[in-house]
Amino acid sequence: MGKTLAEKLLSEKSGTDAKAGNLVISKVDVAAFQDGTGPLAIKKIQSMGLKKLLADRAILFIDHAAPSPRKELSNDHIVIREFCKNMGATLSDVGDGVIHQRLIESFVNPGDVVIGSDSHTCTSGALCAFATGMGSTDVGLGMALGRTWFKVPETFKIEVTGKFQKGVYSKDVILYLIGLIGADGATYKALEFCGSAIEDMSMDSRFVLSNMAVEAGAKVGLCESDEKTKAWLKLYGREDKYREIKADKDAKYERVIKIDAKTLVPQIAFPHTVDNTKTIDEAKGTKIDQFVIGTCTNGRMEDLHIAAKILKGKHIAPYKRLIIVPASREGYLSAIREGLLETFVEAGGIVMGPGCGPCVGVHEGILGDNESCLSTANRNFKGRMGNPDAFVYLASPATVAYSALRGEISDPREVV
Repeated sequence: MGKTLAEKLLSEKSGTDAKAGNLVISKVDVAAFQDGTGPLAIKKIQSMGLKKLLADRAILFIDHAAPSPRKELSNDHIVIREFCKNMGATLSDVGDGVIHQRLIESFVNPGDVVIGSDSHTCTSGALCAFATGMGSTDVGLGMALGRTWFKVPETFKIEVTGKFQKGVYSKDVILYLIGLIGADGATYKALEFCGSAIEDMSMDSRFVLSNMAVEAGAKVGLCESDEKTKAWLKLYGREDKYREIKADKDAKYERVIKIDAKTLVPQIAFPHTVDNTKTIDEAKGTKIDQFVIGTCTNGRMEDLHIAAKILKGKHIAPYKRLIIVPASREGYLSAIREGLLETFVEAGGIVMGPGCGPCVGVHEGILGDNESCLSTANRNFKGRMGNPDAFVYLASPATVAYSALRGEISDPREVV
């Protein structure tokens, strides 16, 4: 019997014939923390008296509270910096960008096993790496020992075929899928994205799918590696790390879900769960106070280009706020060079430094009571943006940009 991508990746890294349901001990290639979860793991590693980190690549990211909005978080940042100095771990500091974007730009390659103390570590799965979020203690042990255990997940095959309508994007695909199967519909499963529409997608678009796989409960979200994967790696100086990895044609899947791209329309996730999805026709006219374009889901150059094209020469609706947050320093610099940031500012937007920004509600962009936000982020849980008495909606960059011009949820197909 052939193997799924998850089975192939864990077979190689565990040195076993890994099949769904097996328990395996796997090599860890990349282990990562962010500033919200890192200090706890650092204390655990230090309590064990370990002096050396055995994971191939150990990286700590200061991105969630960057720059720090209060002294307690600043003190956590000191702990992280000192740990990196003393243990030889790599530090991605304030302004470098979001952990998940930085991982795909600089650290992760096809075939890797990646563990991170953040649920959206699964973003790297679009590079065909077994990438997953775990608890701080588990990641700390994996970082220190260079190995960890997994139960090999069953796989859902998500086959997307056909051509998208203008104004429909990968964000709409994943919101549709999560609405279809539910927030717990793929708990501890691997989502394997394939089909002609996936093959046609850019890497920026594929990362959106893998990033939000966890919003359906999935352990990983995977794409096969191909020439677009190779081109991405070349762009960031790692072309020599490219490997073609494909699922076997006779692989066994627990479930196959087929999606016809041409039937999809823009999707909106309503408060307070990601699976509370509605079509744009059901959502149009919903009044919004704040608009956010960025985060590890949709803060890449493709997203910024889409938004800038819609906003160019126009201005956001009165009494509204638009916040743009590039996902990394690399993207921020590219946006400066191409004049995108000028477009955003002239349109009435506020551009923040690379990082998580308003997404987790730690600092800038916190909503007021009964206010609403339309965001390109991956979560809209109650209190997610810092106020349990506010409301968060999710959509694509095109939907957010066009809606910001009108002050209410609007259909981007009218302008793209």
